[in-house]
Amino acid sequence: MTDTVADVTPERALQIIAQVLDAAQTCGASAAEASLSQRAGLSVTVRMADLETLQHQRDASLGVTVYDGQRKGSASTSDLSAAALRRTVDAARAIACHAGEDEYAGLVDPALLARDVPDLDLHHPWDLTPESAIELAKSCEAAARAVDPRILNSEGATVKTGAGIHAYGNSNGFTGAWRSSAHRVSCTVIASEDGCMQQGYDHTVAREARALRPVEEIGRHAGERAVQRLGARKIATVTVPVLFESRVATSLFGHLVSAISGSSLYRRTSFLLNHLGKRVLPNWMLIREDPYLPRALGSRPFDDDGVATRARDIVKDGVLSSYVLGGYSARKLGMTTTGNAGGITNWTVSNSNEDLPALLTRMQRGLLVTELMGFGVNGVTGDYSRGASGFWVENGEIRFPVEEVTIAGNLKDMFQSIIAIGVDIETNSSICTGSLLIERMTVAGK
Repeated sequence: MTDTVADVTPERALQIIAQVLDAAQTCGASAAEASLSQRAGLSVTVRMADLETLQHQRDASLGVTVYDGQRKGSASTSDLSAAALRRTVDAARAIACHAGEDEYAGLVDPALLARDVPDLDLHHPWDLTPESAIELAKSCEAAARAVDPRILNSEGATVKTGAGIHAYGNSNGFTGAWRSSAHRVSCTVIASEDGCMQQGYDHTVAREARALRPVEEIGRHAGERAVQRLGARKIATVTVPVLFESRVATSLFGHLVSAISGSSLYRRTSFLLNHLGKRVLPNWMLIREDPYLPRALGSRPFDDDGVATRARDIVKDGVLSSYVLGGYSARKLGMTTTGNAGGITNWTVSNSNEDLPALLTRMQRGLLVTELMGFGVNGVTGDYSRGASGFWVENGEIRFPVEEVTIAGNLKDMFQSIIAIGVDIETNSSICTGSLLIERMTVAGK
């Protein structure tokens, strides 16, 4: 049987997984696992009121891993015909035969595998025609350009919709699959005055279309941000409090994810090595991981090893309560997997019940960071240095836009120096946090 991408249902995906596992057993593999992902979608970009790109996506990918004792080989294919599946298994088997032994290679303990696959309400396809998508993108960009006559150019407004299937199975008897969808609207425009050009951007992401913010709101906010940044100045080097807007605050917790992930720990490239059970954040802070939130962007019923995901505290009362481990990294560390093969699910960061104006008042004088550039982060030492732009704050009020500065510190110290976190929660990410105020950082300017 030859499958097209459109033919792949969850039931058919599990049949393909079973076929691959049977083929692996037939060719003498001691164990095997396979994952299949299929996605279809539409993407439209409009620039200066004209259609710039229209793309239909429809693809599938199958990954196969076979084990020959402690030797492992992997191969992948986008061809789901029976002959291609067999060739892929044979290729993975051949690689395994020539690979070196790895004492930590293998499938996870069967006792840890998911027993059922709960419906997390992740699948909400958007029946969007290309014509309707174009009109939405045009409305979004038009709202941005209407904000101010100084908005003279645009990088475009984009509307994307997609839905698909993820399936996984292994020779320990586990198979599971789920459907999901994700939709996105974004807009970027450019304002110009006296030879100075500034960019403004906004976006919205959700599992279901009705949960997206209105396209006119996205455009208007992008336009307002571009105009607000006109007249941006450089400032002298100073050490002051720094407030990370919620959209960029997620990146700080992204560094925390990396630091407590298994690969960084067993390679000893983490600035939080041996910090389990130690305080890494202020004692009022809680970070909760919950993979079962309905319709959330990071939700999933099992991880890439087939291990049942579970809700748990990552940080409680400021103390690091758990690492982020998959099966392989857990074995390397002599620990048990946390169900995070493939990454984190939904992180919810506690807040201090203050909105952004209240955080500005608390800061009094310092830098509100709205954009970060470059990547100057040392995962081993925690040293942090990134280009930034935003707004200068005096007496708790925004005074003028700032550009071409560098903010620097050490992540371990920065995490310990968090003063407050706002209620303006960023919802376009699997890390849900509000704006984050750090007591003191070096802001390097002119």
